Amino acid sequence: MQKLTAIIPTGNEIHNIEAVIASVDFADEILVVDSLSTDGTFEKAQELATKVIQRDYVYSASQKNWAIPQAKHQWVLLVDADERVTPELKAEIIAILSSPKQEHTAYWIGRINYFMGERVNYSGWKNDVVIRLFKRDHCVYEDKQVHAEMIVDGTLGTLKHKLTHNTFVTFDKFIVKMNRYAWWQAKDYDKKTGRLTPYHFVIKPFWGFFKHYVVQSGFRDGVVGLTISTMQAYGIFMRYVKIWLLRRGRE
Repeated sequence: MQKLTAIIPTGNEIHNIEAVIASVDFADEILVVDSLSTDGTFEKAQELATKVIQRDYVYSASQKNWAIPQAKHQWVLLVDADERVTPELKAEIIAILSSPKQEHTAYWIGRINYFMGERVNYSGWKNDVVIRLFKRDHCVYEDKQVHAEMIVDGTLGTLKHKLTHNTFVTFDKFIVKMNRYAWWQAKDYDKKTGRLTPYHFVIKPFWGFFKHYVVQSGFRDGVVGLTISTMQAYGIFMRYVKIWLLRRGRE
């Protein structure tokens, strides 16, 4: 079996750290990259992980691109603190790394998402996939503040089994997260967004809601789907409000 480093980025994840480390216990190295946590995450990670390093958090792609070259082994499995590797996914990864020759440079892994304690089956999250198993020296995240994709020098495969993703802690914290993402998106979108008009503040948020709730069948997820669709519209609206503020020096 090819040796594997599991990278886990953290920031005040004391409620997740033990379970996520346990889910990657098959890795030869468990590397926790902590963003100066103050809730005991760093100390607990030191007890359980192979190695823990710290760096002030700027944005996700920056943090991960800093961490990836520090992996000891060529193959890397990157797992966020609110994600879990299932036993089925673990077995599939072991089978790939045990093969005499790996067919691909990186692999897409699907995610089963949970929000407010309920599984999300629609609402635009049905086909959620991320590149998380990859060769260290052939992959890098694009330099974007939010939703950066991985740039892969080589071929991509897709695993059959999925990560579980518990994206919700409390509703208040989710709102804080949405506002933080809106600021980061504003910085990404500012240069490519022309003059702000009612199209940005009204039409785009409305379309965001309609797409998630109607086109992507969010209504079939009940209250959870309605909440996700509404928050997507809110996030789009706040993105342009924050661009408006940025342009007036009111960040």
